[in-house]
Amino acid sequence: MSFTADVKDELSHVEPVCSHCDRATLAALVRVEGTLFLSGPGAYRVEIATDSAPVGRLVIKLLHSIYDLSTQLTIRRSVLHKTPNYLIEIPSQPGLAEALMDMGIVAENGGLRLGIEPSLVSKKCCQAAYLRGVFLGSGFISDPKSDFHFEMIVENEQLADDAVRILVEQGIGAKVMARRSSQMIYLKSGNAILEFLAFTGAHRSALMLEEVRVVKSVRNDVNRQINAEIANQNKATEAAVRQLFMIRDVLQIHEISTLPPALQEFIRLRVAYPEASLKELGERHDPPLSKSAVAHRLRRLEQMLEE
Repeated sequence: MSFTADVKDELSHVEPVCSHCDRATLAALVRVEGTLFLSGPGAYRVEIATDSAPVGRLVIKLLHSIYDLSTQLTIRRSVLHKTPNYLIEIPSQPGLAEALMDMGIVAENGGLRLGIEPSLVSKKCCQAAYLRGVFLGSGFISDPKSDFHFEMIVENEQLADDAVRILVEQGIGAKVMARRSSQMIYLKSGNAILEFLAFTGAHRSALMLEEVRVVKSVRNDVNRQINAEIANQNKATEAAVRQLFMIRDVLQIHEISTLPPALQEFIRLRVAYPEASLKELGERHDPPLSKSAVAHRLRRLEQMLEE
């Protein structure tokens, strides 16, 4: 099962906070997943398609419990992907038009409403419930072990803007991008995705995501530290090689016995420990020397070679 399916399964079982939360969730699901058909003045029928069994069960449950609407379920199987698809049909019946108006999908004059009906999201818990429905209908989250990616697809710009406004009010950075004939609401940062999951009630998935984030962060820190140590070691090795060549050139001109004792000791230590840093060479000196003192002896050798 994918991470998206895990999240949808968890969200489909979130208990409503108030008596209006289920209505907000159902309104979002019908808006995102539903197709509205008009067969005459005020005569509607709706088809809702989903590839998630938990989402299909939730839609049927809410349609029955909130509006007492009859439904028909057809299970279809994709020939290409070998996965089931659930088609929920709401035939034309008394009370359907009123339900569609109550969910903010159809206006009283019979026209379609494009944005989110304000009465559906007047409370914070209902805002979370509506966004929960949007994700259940069209959401996707990539496996947190890979790059973080989150998106929800809605059919028009006003609906996308209203959803983003709710997210921004909760401190969740979201953006909208046009995708063909629809709008994509997306989050790019792991922190924003984590906040969305917590806000909509997917706490188990949020904990799983946070655990993966911590592991990835620790792994990245370790990799950076190792890379830095390797780079420093490479620099130290290159510097030591240059110093050994410089010592060779100096000794071609001067006998080592004619050099000051301090330089003789530096040459002896450098030849004996070719991979050591200046600090490590100073620690091996008797008595120990600071890194700056060893560097001073190195500069004296460089000056001698230049002369």
